[in-house]
Amino acid sequence: MDDLSRFCCHNFNCPDCGQRGLENLTVCGHFGKDNRIRLLYCRTCKARFSERKGTPLFNTKLSDEKSLSLLDHLREGCGVRQTRRLVGVHRDTVTRLARLAGDHAKTLHDERVAFSPSHR
Repeated sequence: MDDLSRFCCHNFNCPDCGQRGLENLTVCGHFGKDNRIRLLYCRTCKARFSERKGTPLFNTKLSDEKSLSLLDHLREGCGVRQTRRLVGVHRDTVTRLARLAGDHAKTLHDERVAFSPSHR
């Protein structure tokens, strides 16, 4: 049995949209190279979406290991050229994934800060 508690429906018209742990999601298939990416199905609204939807890895062709290695090198302060050489990808791939990860981090930060307690 797959643990899907960290995922949520991404359909904005679904009453369960954005809510994790409701057990409304099931795995209805796999896709990608070697069928490694799960296709999730929401029982509430009948929508299907990738488990990577809403993440910087959505629509990337890189393996999980290569993507995480790329982001780790950037996090450690490596530049685009150095990261490109270490991971073995094109420099545009490094730039694109860095931009997507940065946008994702900003959105997550803004969401979390909005719900933090106010200081008086």
